[in-house]
Amino acid sequence: MELHIMCLLRLVVAGVCGVVIGFERTNRAKEAGLRTHCIVAIASCLMMLVSIYGFINIPNVTNRDPARIAAQIVSGIGFLGAGMVFVKHQMISGLTTAAGIWATAGIGMAIGCGMYVVGVAGTLLILLAQTILHFRGRFTAKPKSKILTVKNIENSSIIKERFAESKITVYDTNIMKKNGLFTYVFYIEIPSDLNEEAFLCSIPYDCALKSEL
Repeated sequence: MELHIMCLLRLVVAGVCGVVIGFERTNRAKEAGLRTHCIVAIASCLMMLVSIYGFINIPNVTNRDPARIAAQIVSGIGFLGAGMVFVKHQMISGLTTAAGIWATAGIGMAIGCGMYVVGVAGTLLILLAQTILHFRGRFTAKPKSKILTVKNIENSSIIKERFAESKITVYDTNIMKKNGLFTYVFYIEIPSDLNEEAFLCSIPYDCALKSEL
């Protein structure tokens, strides 16, 4: 009975740690939120408990290796993390959330082994890093993602020159042809201090700039 109470306590602590990390991700509207992190933490803790204590009372089992389950958790959680990483117009998103899921699994494993201090400390450090580093980013001027549509042009050389002059990064381009003329759709990242109106006036074609959804 004492073993069952101890295991239950570890599962609860792991779940609470997962909720704490997931709450921060939910507030940022990320791909994996409170429930996902909570489940990952509890599940990894449960697997460690089964690995350590699940075969104690089974006769003729002398070669128990809890590290084998831990290794499988570390590799298996990668598939869940990979599903949270997205690539759109050559821009990657979701890496921080995927890393958080991986770290949450580690926290669950630590608590499953009875390392309460390490698990809780890991939770606080991850939460601290997520909060402080994100907060610092608010004071840094970030480039803005935009979509530039340019209609009825014969070639795009002059537009590319304007991109170079304005230090604009092009991540993707779509081209449509009609009546011998081309319409270009550029997915770009522009400096935060760029005068958008002046930039559009420098392009001698029918063009429009809008924010990427």
